[in-house]
Amino acid sequence: MDSDLPQLIFFTCETSGPARRMESLLAHVARKERGRLRVRRVDADEHSSLVRKFEVEEIPSLVLVVDRTVADRIDGRANMPQIERLVAPHLPEPAVAV
Repeated sequence: MDSDLPQLIFFTCETSGPARRMESLLAHVARKERGRLRVRRVDADEHSSLVRKFEVEEIPSLVLVVDRTVADRIDGRANMPQIERLVAPHLPEPAVAV
């Protein structure tokens, strides 16, 4: 977790249909909030140590990390409004062009 920006960690796996359906939502969030949020995809089957560290019990799961601390999470499938409510309070203000 090497970023000063909030990080949204998406725990997924190849065999999870709900996780596959969330892929496009997370790609959209990553594009929309580029520069204010890092979206990380973690394959739970390949990174079991991270699954344990973040106490993930359900796939898919979203874990929001702010200042190296878990700020919030969604366990299970999420829709775009839920994801936006999760991250919005933790995003830095957008840069203003002068």
